[in-house]
Amino acid sequence: MDMKLLSVNVGKPRPNPWKGIGSTGIDKQPVDGPVAVIAPGPKGTGEVGLVGDRVYDVKNHGGSDQAVYAYAREDLDGWEDELGRPLTNGVFGENLTTAGLDVNGALIGERWRVGPEVLLEVSCARIPCGTFQGWLEQEGWIKRFTRAALPGAYLRVIEPGSIRAGDPVELVHRPDHDVTAAVVFRAMTLEPDLLPRLLAADALPESIRARALKRTTA
Repeated sequence: MDMKLLSVNVGKPRPNPWKGIGSTGIDKQPVDGPVAVIAPGPKGTGEVGLVGDRVYDVKNHGGSDQAVYAYAREDLDGWEDELGRPLTNGVFGENLTTAGLDVNGALIGERWRVGPEVLLEVSCARIPCGTFQGWLEQEGWIKRFTRAALPGAYLRVIEPGSIRAGDPVELVHRPDHDVTAAVVFRAMTLEPDLLPRLLAADALPESIRARALKRTTA
């Protein structure tokens, strides 16, 4: 199967009764036409990589290391079967719904050329929160999602530009290590003994690197 974007999804603000911070941008909807992609700068402003989108929990989301969130349509299809309900593109809060990519198996530091202009770099995995659980209306969802270890991947913006649904995705760089988004997720959740292994990935966010170093020296 060709690797491509099935949809590009931008958030629509809505009340967030699940985290007590006022609003959430988890309600992502597919956009018709091109969407500008930028490097948002450091965390703390609410800025993300897609123009027109933003986050409201600025302490835990947004910024350069979490500029763009990708999730595979194949994994959404698996969750549809398990949950017994339809899951539209963007429902997990992902900016990019992909086809043909092993998003969870993407290596930290791996680079994707998306369309003719944009270059993205895999940085880390999504960690589920109370907003995600409340949005899906699934009791125990955080634990269920964590056990499955199908987190999707956050990406940095290396080269800005515009993207749109149907754009091809090309893997243009694969680093020489075995630290995938799924391994990062497992290390940060149920398998902390994996934390030292993460240090093989030079492109790891500094906050995760610090946690891995602490585990190594403990």
